[in-house]
Amino acid sequence: MGENSKIEWTDHTFNPWIGCTKVSPGCDHCYAESLAKRYGWVTWGPHGERKRTSAENWRKPLAWNRAAKASGKRARVFCASLADVFDNQIEPSWRIDLFDLIGDCEHLDWLLLTKRPENIRKMLPTNWNVDDYHNVWLGTTCEDQERYDRRWPILRDIPAAVRFISYEPAIGPLRHLREDQYGKLPDWLICGGESGPGYRDMPSDWANDIGWICKALGVAFFMKQMAGKKPVPPGLMVRQFPSSSVPLQKNR
Repeated sequence: MGENSKIEWTDHTFNPWIGCTKVSPGCDHCYAESLAKRYGWVTWGPHGERKRTSAENWRKPLAWNRAAKASGKRARVFCASLADVFDNQIEPSWRIDLFDLIGDCEHLDWLLLTKRPENIRKMLPTNWNVDDYHNVWLGTTCEDQERYDRRWPILRDIPAAVRFISYEPAIGPLRHLREDQYGKLPDWLICGGESGPGYRDMPSDWANDIGWICKALGVAFFMKQMAGKKPVPPGLMVRQFPSSSVPLQKNR
């Protein structure tokens, strides 16, 4: 539930709890639901269980934090790959415990990615500010232009050290990032095609277009994978991180 991660844009994954509900087309082939069914962890869905992970698992970030402090290199933590931090069906005290843990791990950058940006503001700690939570990156998944147009306007007005978009699984083109009346842009965009059985294709044009748009607008661009984990075309293999982050090389 917490481990060194195989996800290319992070160093660790940490799951404070397991369980979620599908909320948009990007959830249709949810790998977390498949894993939960395979291992019998929880039943997925609005009436399913949300299960808190073990105390041992919750201690792992503290060890990662000590290691990052000793090395002088910050580490990134994706939280959570098997749930949604801003799910309104979890026990609220769990989220309080999570933010306390985040506060105790100042040498880790915590990446909180949600499909529910409308819940973020009301579920953040009451003392939320960028100075005290400088190690929290807030992100929202936007699998196509419709979801970007709906979700980014919510996230863009919430203060955070880094605000990012996960364009994964990319199931439709995304070709417009800026809304002229606001002019606010994400700090970072991750692009990735769907993988696994029955994956929906992502034409290389979609990735190429959004890559060039990010370059033109000064948005850090990270090309994660093509659909079905096909080889990434050489010209698309760009893996940037937001400028406000501390550069980190993985020791794998």
